[in-house]
Amino acid sequence: MEDEANGTLPSPCGVSEPPYSHEFLQSLDLPGRFLFAILTLMTLIADLVFIEEAVYIYRKIPTSKRSIIIWVNAAAPVIATTSCIGMWIPRSTMFTDFAAAIFFAIVIHKFLLMMIKECGGQKLLLQRFENGRLKISTGPCCCCCLCLPRVRITRQTLFMLKLGTFQFAFLRPVFMFLAIVLWTNGNYILYNLSPQRAAIWINSFVGVLTIIALWPVAIMFQQVRTVLTSKKIIPKFALYQFIVILNHLQTAIINILAMQRVIPCAPPLSSSARGSYIIQQLLIMEMFLITLLSRVVYRRRYDDLEPPACITEEAVDSKETPKVILNGTVREDGLPRV
Repeated sequence: MEDEANGTLPSPCGVSEPPYSHEFLQSLDLPGRFLFAILTLMTLIADLVFIEEAVYIYRKIPTSKRSIIIWVNAAAPVIATTSCIGMWIPRSTMFTDFAAAIFFAIVIHKFLLMMIKECGGQKLLLQRFENGRLKISTGPCCCCCLCLPRVRITRQTLFMLKLGTFQFAFLRPVFMFLAIVLWTNGNYILYNLSPQRAAIWINSFVGVLTIIALWPVAIMFQQVRTVLTSKKIIPKFALYQFIVILNHLQTAIINILAMQRVIPCAPPLSSSARGSYIIQQLLIMEMFLITLLSRVVYRRRYDDLEPPACITEEAVDSKETPKVILNGTVREDGLPRV
């Protein structure tokens, strides 16, 4: 009564910890339990579809491409699985979100490597685009900077593109580990974005690293999309972009609405905990659909591309040059060596 007289919010609607799993499950009504069962079933189906696809890739795909394609395919089912765990155990949300974020950081790097592998590897890619130039005025960093010059495709530029995605795959786990360490000391609170807390600074650094990592993938896609049309690179990139938008932009928007109390609390869930609950439900459904679409897009024969014209001409010239082997000696003019 004293809290109501002072006009304060009840405990579940304030900034509080999410409820324990048994408390939350007991508060669900029949439609809520049915929704839980459906979303859990969708997660299991997504995992089974991925396992079946991984077995197919392991049997049919060359060894050089096998692990990279499995990593990229695993993004959607892994996010669905972590979201399902966070849905069942609300207090594990921070750890499940960290696990999904770290995994997807690695997937961004693997997607760039996959495009290079689909072109035949770095050596063939350089030979194929030896006279080409990279368009760097693309999103998400420089889509408005149309005056930026095009950059020649060399080993150094490819190394910089790889470094741009690798730094995210390396530094994001470091920042996540730092966040967990500070959380144990009470310095990191997930939904407290005041300048005195570490969450605002860590999230800002991770946001900058994310933008830097997405930029090389967009640059490489603009360069190879016409060459890799037969390998369905456009729908693959579209699925990758959907995961980026849904896992980052959608999550950020809902979290902001929850922190501003636009999403009302529903005891035993506070506004922030209910925002996480909504995010998890949406991600399970969205990643389930993306998993099914990925199975259609990635299930095909992975034949190599036709070699570049310069390599083809060299092969033809070597065939047209007659060679005679005599006592272990070879002459290009076809005459035996004296």
